[in-house]
Amino acid sequence: MNFLDMLSAAERQNGSLLCVGLDPEPTKFPAGLKGDANKIYDFCARIVDATADLVSSFKPQIAYFAAHRAEGQLERLMEHMRRVAPHVPIILDAKRGDIGSTAEQYAKEAFERYGADAVTLSPFMGWDSVAPYLKYHGKGAFLLCRTSNPGGDDLQNQRLASVEGQPLLYEHVARLAQGPWNLNGQLGLVVGATYPAEIERVRALAPTLPLLIPGVGAQGGDAAATVKAGWRGQGGVSTGTVIVNSSRAVLYASSGDDFEAAARRVALLTRDQLQAAKPAA
Repeated sequence: MNFLDMLSAAERQNGSLLCVGLDPEPTKFPAGLKGDANKIYDFCARIVDATADLVSSFKPQIAYFAAHRAEGQLERLMEHMRRVAPHVPIILDAKRGDIGSTAEQYAKEAFERYGADAVTLSPFMGWDSVAPYLKYHGKGAFLLCRTSNPGGDDLQNQRLASVEGQPLLYEHVARLAQGPWNLNGQLGLVVGATYPAEIERVRALAPTLPLLIPGVGAQGGDAAATVKAGWRGQGGVSTGTVIVNSSRAVLYASSGDDFEAAARRVALLTRDQLQAAKPAA
């Protein structure tokens, strides 16, 4: 199956719009693992095992591994996820953005080395920085569109005088992703949960693209408002789905020996909140 088919199947099978972000920070690990970067795989694998039937995707953040020289542990974790939850797609959160020849290498890293099903990208350098990823048929790519960090306003909320209608930059990205850039139906958009009105605007411009929405949980995004703004469907079936990411709230739900059970409780609660927030058909 391609990425979108996997995502749709996992959403149905697990009854979930939840993505668990895997952002391992050893200083926050529970007792017995705390402070030990060699335990990144062990910690993340146990979180995966505790939540695999509750999610529509997993999203490992590559910087949290690379900073601790733990790329080998990330490779092991990717293999573990494919083994224990083969129906759950994996989005590698890398936010790459570079010229075509370099982008080819980053695409090879994401899809061949790590075996990700999708990757996050920065579209700032334009189409030729995105195109190499779309040569991997069946894989997905999420373009940064309207991010949840305060500094996103510096560029994303600026008007483009040279483009017809003078759209905001994030609106222009949404239109490109829904239209001419989406050659094989592989693109999605990243939109922060802290801006529900702008999620709704992006959904209006990109009615069928999957929206990857970080910011629920520790970052303060409202789960119900996020789903109402971004999810579209009929008869309970998604026509424009959302992938609502929660990282720290799940990973560090407990600092004790019960961290797996605590992570599962938070993931279950969040999954059910997201499902309940779906607008009635």
